Amino acid sequence: MPWYTTHLVLQWLEQQGGVDHIAVINQRKAQKLYDYIDQSDFYSNKVVKADRSWMNVPFLLADKSQEGRFLQGADQQGLKFLQGHRSVGGMRASIYNAMPEAGVDALISFMQEFEKQQ
Repeated sequence: MPWYTTHLVLQWLEQQGGVDHIAVINQRKAQKLYDYIDQSDFYSNKVVKADRSWMNVPFLLADKSQEGRFLQGADQQGLKFLQGHRSVGGMRASIYNAMPEAGVDALISFMQEFEKQQ
């Protein structure tokens, strides 16, 4: 079973244009989300730019008491599993290979609307 699963993943990667193409997409997705967070006064990211992940983008809300509302609203929009790691808190967007760029766009759109409501 592991060999078959690996075969399917490698086949999918090839259909997407290969590892190099996926790397470009992943970097673009992450940069788009980090850029939005960095320009915001409502959201923040404490990770040094040189150490930022392309796969997991952590961020904090300016008002920690709004985290529950943020997660509930995100969930209602189909944006799932954004709660941060239990040891760090905040939010964490996991944008692995199979996450389409449209998913990152939807998250940013939700974040913009949530910020406007505050």
